[in-house]
Amino acid sequence: MSGSSLLPPLAERMRPATIDAFLGQEHLVGEGKPLRLMLESGEIGSMVFWGPPGVGKTTLARLVAKHVQAEFYQLSAVAAGVKDVREIISKADKFRKQYGQHTILFIDEIHRFNKSQQDALLHSVEEGIITLIGATTENPSFEVIAPLLSRCQVYVLESLGKEALSRILDQALRTDSLLSKQTIRIEDPDFLMLLSGGDARKLLNGLENAIRLTKPQSDGSIVIPNKKLEEAFQRKFTLYDKEGEQHYDIISAFIKSVRGSDPDAAVYWMARMLDGGEDPKFIARRMIVLASEDIGNADPYGLTLAVSCFTAVDYIGMPEARIVLAQTATYLASAPKSNASYLAIDGALHDVRTQPNLPVPLHLRNAPTKLMDELGYGDGYKYSHDHPGHFAEQQFLPDNLTSKIYYKPSDQGREKDVRERLNRWWKKKQR
Repeated sequence: MSGSSLLPPLAERMRPATIDAFLGQEHLVGEGKPLRLMLESGEIGSMVFWGPPGVGKTTLARLVAKHVQAEFYQLSAVAAGVKDVREIISKADKFRKQYGQHTILFIDEIHRFNKSQQDALLHSVEEGIITLIGATTENPSFEVIAPLLSRCQVYVLESLGKEALSRILDQALRTDSLLSKQTIRIEDPDFLMLLSGGDARKLLNGLENAIRLTKPQSDGSIVIPNKKLEEAFQRKFTLYDKEGEQHYDIISAFIKSVRGSDPDAAVYWMARMLDGGEDPKFIARRMIVLASEDIGNADPYGLTLAVSCFTAVDYIGMPEARIVLAQTATYLASAPKSNASYLAIDGALHDVRTQPNLPVPLHLRNAPTKLMDELGYGDGYKYSHDHPGHFAEQQFLPDNLTSKIYYKPSDQGREKDVRERLNRWWKKKQR
């Protein structure tokens, strides 16, 4: 690859110049899709691109600015501060007033901006001085302040699939100014894609490194075996990749281990994630969901512990956070299990959607006006605390659903007591 050191990296050389040349994210940029329609209208608003690395967030931001012929500024939230933001806003205001020129500010890794830095953007976004495009690998609901998020449309970008990666790879080999002059064959293209983990930038840079590491054959051609791909990527596929397929495989194994009451497996998969550089807050968030979905009222303290775990992890960070995470994971794995609450809400939502707007029984309605009182609102309601055991037999569900039982407690942990208590009440209600 003589002379390649003078060129930008392959991933940069292959960056598309138009929206039509952009590969992947068809759900956003395909014909009739949201981002495509917005660009065609010429009216763009502030937005946040949320997705893993290497899926086109920066490229899309540049293409949006190019399409609408806007001034484009790019900041990295890792290195930039409020001063940098205000300087760009000042320039944008000048461009707008003097030349009628629109400005797009692209902030990469916007989740790394703290509250005061994000606050500095609010007024200019609201007044239209700048159009903000933020890029983040983290859930913006957790990492972007609510006032700013409410002014932005969130677009979710997905890891690239085999078809998109194949087209990107083929395009690089055929059209790149350097690679197209060589005969290059990859013994196992699927393995290259697995190593990339759905990241186009990683795919192209890994390919470029592999070509450098591979000795040309006697005829000058380059045949890249899997061993050279592993060397180029500096990892074997079996290692955890927090942006790739194994991110989803291992968090799935972790959740299923906790659900399956195996604290040893839970700690092992957690260790794999932590050692691979996974965000500890991601693990903590998953345990909050799990505590309700898989444990529920069998051990209500599980949810309290999971929420406390997230707070503690946020306060102390790694490496000490691993201890809190391990305590919570082992507790949840060892706790009695119940998915009764999860099934209850899904069952209720099904009936709400299939039988919408069922009327509230008259005796449960409030009667704030004389007319409502005359119409019988509230008539016959029994105040539970006035009855033995603080329970009064009466109807609470709509007429069409009086026999429904959504919440069916298990016989596990504290939920066993709940089940016995509800059974006594259900007998009185004849449910």
